[in-house]
Amino acid sequence: MFELVTPLFLSLIVGGTLVGIIFGAIPGMTATMAVAICLPITYSLGLENGLALLLGLYVGGISGGLVPAILLGIPGTPSSITTTFDGYPMSKKGEGEKALRIGICASLVGGLISLLILFLFAPTLADFAIKFSYVEKFLIIFFALTVMAALSSDMLIGIFSGILGIFVSLIGTYDISKGGNGELRLVPEGTEYWLEGGFSLLPVLIGLFGLAAILEQAEIGMPKGHGIKDIKVGKKSTFSIGIFKGQLINLLRSSGIGTFVGILPGVGGSAASILAYSNAKTFSRNPERFGEGEPAGIMASEAGNNGLTGGALVPLLSLGIPGDSTTALLIGAFTLQGIQVGPLFIGNNPDTWNAMIFAMLVANLAMFAMMYVAIRYFALVVTIPKHILFPVILMMCVIGAYTINYGIMFDVWTLLIFGLFGWLATKLRLEVAPFIIGFILGPSAEVYFVKSLESFGDVTIFFTKSWIAVVLWVLIAASIAGSIILSKKHGEATDT
Repeated sequence: MFELVTPLFLSLIVGGTLVGIIFGAIPGMTATMAVAICLPITYSLGLENGLALLLGLYVGGISGGLVPAILLGIPGTPSSITTTFDGYPMSKKGEGEKALRIGICASLVGGLISLLILFLFAPTLADFAIKFSYVEKFLIIFFALTVMAALSSDMLIGIFSGILGIFVSLIGTYDISKGGNGELRLVPEGTEYWLEGGFSLLPVLIGLFGLAAILEQAEIGMPKGHGIKDIKVGKKSTFSIGIFKGQLINLLRSSGIGTFVGILPGVGGSAASILAYSNAKTFSRNPERFGEGEPAGIMASEAGNNGLTGGALVPLLSLGIPGDSTTALLIGAFTLQGIQVGPLFIGNNPDTWNAMIFAMLVANLAMFAMMYVAIRYFALVVTIPKHILFPVILMMCVIGAYTINYGIMFDVWTLLIFGLFGWLATKLRLEVAPFIIGFILGPSAEVYFVKSLESFGDVTIFFTKSWIAVVLWVLIAASIAGSIILSKKHGEATDT
């Protein structure tokens, strides 16, 4: 392996990580986009050097999403949605730099733990994951959907918002490959061309978290002497490593959840961060602080979504099945070099396997070093006056929405539609977070549910398939019970 570690190899890792951070920090630009753009370059670099670049982009892109999530309340990547829940409130309190450093440290922990698990237990974990049928996959998604209530100030409103998100996510063609009949669903007459593929996720996210915030500020107005420029980043409360005291279990649990979700093909980083965040809130002694600027929420979210990076490589390298959209693009890098990933890959390519592990390690360390040292420069974003910052954000939102699917104008209209919806949602007392969770996880839940019935033909299979299904039902019941208890506590606190 060591003969592969050349100055070019290391430079590609560090350079890829830096570019990935930049992509992740710009709303609409994701790790997947960065990898897609740079994929053709890998043909001339060779397999190991090409993977060094792509893995750096992957790690940097996932981590960079925390910057706009904390400073602007806009998730740079879908997996950083839950980072906005506590990161942005901290930023508004003048604790932006502190929140960023918490997120960076948690990202490093999540990335390293998932990498360690990947290196030590890849064959075993792959054998375990392959046992998951459509039934277990559906129950995993269903468990994540039960979190909708726990994340809401009002349980019933949270459930309604989540179901509305699921409903909107099902707009479009009922894909035959997903058990459908190829017909359009929930599509108004005259919009068949635009809504054939439904609403794209990134424009929806940017609209709900970006444009909606701008509209709210425009409604309030921008009185002189108030706004983002008045936030004293890092002055009110400085970062100290002591803030992680008592959070070891949270970090380990969240990293483990992220790695486990990454192993399950197609579940994705959004589910990883959502599950990690919800578990942190469930087991916290002060769950009412979550959503108000609780550091433990940032730790859980970032450890969870960075834990995905190592986990997603397990099914890719052991089974030839990508764990998420970004690792799906990595298959292209192998294909360009004439290499087939699958059960025999690690045994037949030990040098490439070791080079990948080393590249992931360097990428995580480089991400931490660059972001931690340069964090004050990232934090300067919130010192820009609103009348300058918001037009720039709006421009980036439009560009990001337009380019995410390589120039589709309807994605800009999607941005506008969901920006208006997000602005109206607060007035109608709807919950945006459960809506997003339902929108993201709804299609996967449908696919796994239909495939389960096609495979086994009996609804009772969801309860009797395996001991794994039984464990998941216990977790689902615990999540629902916890939501009811939290809702009652919140109601009692409101009454008093």
